[in-house]
Amino acid sequence: MANGTFEVSADATPREILEVGIRAADGPVSLACSFSLEDVAIIDIAYEAGIPLGLFALDTGRLNEETYEVADALVERYRLKIDWYFPRHEAVETLECDKGLFSFRESLENRHECCHIRKVEPLSRALRSLSGWVTGMRREQSVTRSDLAAVERDDLNGGIIKINPLLNWTEEQLLEYTAIHHLPQNRLLGQGYRSIGCAPCTRAVQPGEDARAGRWWWENPEHKECGLHRR
Repeated sequence: MANGTFEVSADATPREILEVGIRAADGPVSLACSFSLEDVAIIDIAYEAGIPLGLFALDTGRLNEETYEVADALVERYRLKIDWYFPRHEAVETLECDKGLFSFRESLENRHECCHIRKVEPLSRALRSLSGWVTGMRREQSVTRSDLAAVERDDLNGGIIKINPLLNWTEEQLLEYTAIHHLPQNRLLGQGYRSIGCAPCTRAVQPGEDARAGRWWWENPEHKECGLHRR
């Protein structure tokens, strides 16, 4: 290990990255699932390889119906259990009563506040009993993810192991894997969405835009993270 990261071959497969990360964690590991194509591919890779991997999801209260459909399809196909985490209802009530339903569009500070309540705080509870967590992040997705490591120590979440098995995959590779294995996918992808989060904060992307251009589209590219993946 060097600088908080673990030695992984540059041409390691997602399965190999998962195996290295799970060994490094030496304890329970779960995938943080947003039901993206990336997350569904990781579930399939782990399932086919017999890799023990838990699964949790954050229900922010503002997800698209199509996202829940993917969750239901995964439970049916893989017979898996999803551990759902929700924001503290008192915090949501205070936010919406004090600032309204769309305060996150008024400033970066307000958007971070909403993301903290709906995502970051629930994530901290989800990770509390884990030795490691898996994400579907890819370097190609945006400028905020270009320096991802395959396996690293997540010092912002208690020093647990963070595993990014698809970091080197291109969107083309992801789509090819999804098609070959006939994986469930969000119906919004067929409408031009390439990265799907909360409904009010996600739109279809335009030709030539990167995959996450439709997330918080009113902000600058370097700000387009919700706080789940602080670096």
